[in-house]
Amino acid sequence: MSAITVEGLVVNYGELRAVAGVDVEIARGEVYALLGENGAGKTSTIEVLEGLRTRTSGSVRVLGHDPADGSRDLRDRIGIVLQTTGVERQLTVAEAVGLYGAVYRQPRSVNEVLELVGLTDRADARCGTLSGGQRRRLDLALGIVGSPELLFLDEPTTGFDPSARRRAWELVDALRSDGMTVVLTTHYLDEAEHLADRVGVMSAGRLVVEGTPADLQRRSGRTLVSFRCGGDEHDLAAVTRVAEGLGDRVRLVDGRIELLTVDVTAALHALTGWSVAQRVDLDSWSVAQPSLEQVFLDLVGGADDE
Repeated sequence: MSAITVEGLVVNYGELRAVAGVDVEIARGEVYALLGENGAGKTSTIEVLEGLRTRTSGSVRVLGHDPADGSRDLRDRIGIVLQTTGVERQLTVAEAVGLYGAVYRQPRSVNEVLELVGLTDRADARCGTLSGGQRRRLDLALGIVGSPELLFLDEPTTGFDPSARRRAWELVDALRSDGMTVVLTTHYLDEAEHLADRVGVMSAGRLVVEGTPADLQRRSGRTLVSFRCGGDEHDLAAVTRVAEGLGDRVRLVDGRIELLTVDVTAALHALTGWSVAQRVDLDSWSVAQPSLEQVFLDLVGGADDE
């Protein structure tokens, strides 16, 4: 049985159609990342699944329930981490977690939750004194305190430093290992690439493509070639012009030239031939599939153009 089944979901705001007939099915125990630019319709879709927004039409089942009914059984089995929350500033961290846990039938212990999110040393601190990253950890704590079967994570690591982001990723991995289903929205494409079993990309209210991160990378049909130019600025400009004639996209990133191409053999031949002819070293070569971020940009750009 699937955790979530959506058929023909439509959400209108007056004359504006924010979601235009989305179909998606998410398996139990799966981490599913829903991606899209601002205005793509992903937030409206997630809010319908959470029971926070009324749909215009379509069929939605979440853990066997219609979320629009607002049943206690469903509420007791899901956790939600919104982009912002309204926790009382004068509560301590431990008090806030305990208060939220009290509304669930089988909550985790406060100490366990604080340990999971890395807030044990801030248990007695007032919520109003927390830093942005600590406040986001508290949001995570409030989302998992009820031992949910299904967890919605909306931009969960915004404001985290790299170490805190890695710890949050480890938490999501652990929750998946325990059988929890996770629906994730994020603007960090490396986060989706690391965490998600499958990714769905929305654009203009429609789900334009979905699959595993590796599937989407392979489906792009292109290869990422990158290298450094050992010459001067004139040489860099010259080899960049050569690269621009060999692929779909060329850019300079941290001193490296990155080229997306469908014919990697021809590209390497042309670039190394230029290097020999001009006596300019090209080194630190890398040949790999494009990142999920590059695939995402291509998909969204193509959908918008269409």
